[in-house]
Amino acid sequence: MERDERILARITEMVDDERRLRDDLAAGRIDGITERQRLGELERELDRCWDLLRQRRAKEEFGENPDEAEVRPSSQVEGYLE
Repeated sequence: MERDERILARITEMVDDERRLRDDLAAGRIDGITERQRLGELERELDRCWDLLRQRRAKEEFGENPDEAEVRPSSQVEGYLE
């Protein structure tokens, strides 16, 4: 469970970073290109964190070791349909 909490803490940090980027754009501290680039990076990393957390929870639910869950590449995680 400790690892899940660390993943959730990282997700919270990235969501806060997203808000700051949007605030910085609105305040004129960064330009739109910088904001889009950084948001894209954050979104990919967020998707990977959420995927890892879902893997861990599924493994735990089915009696498997959640520590065997692995971070998957963005190319794989981004290809999922929700």
